[in-house]
Amino acid sequence: MKSCLVVDDSKVIRRVARRILEEMNFEIREAADGKDALESCSEKMPDVVLLDWNMPVMDGLEFLKRVRALPNVRQPIVVFCTTENDMSHIRQAMEAGADEYIMKPFDREIIEAKFSQVGLM
Repeated sequence: MKSCLVVDDSKVIRRVARRILEEMNFEIREAADGKDALESCSEKMPDVVLLDWNMPVMDGLEFLKRVRALPNVRQPIVVFCTTENDMSHIRQAMEAGADEYIMKPFDREIIEAKFSQVGLM
């Protein structure tokens, strides 16, 4: 079973993502910000990270940069899932190492399509 770390400061978004991803047979872990997500990754690196941009403590872009800088680890697929939909944010995310980008709000079809594009389905 593939694992997914859902990183979002909104409990509602984490709950919705969890429901969708569990139906897609993913094992789910959650984090409320980038700092918690980094700690979770240090315990066990997930196959994929569904990542919000705007969070307290450490935002999604900083988390992504830190994960991509980790030496000697299997890198996860990182899919941003955010309301930030202008080209400059998308470009920043992709340049920092994001694999895909989903706009909120999302549904199962959108997640399935993006996960399929990055080879998870």
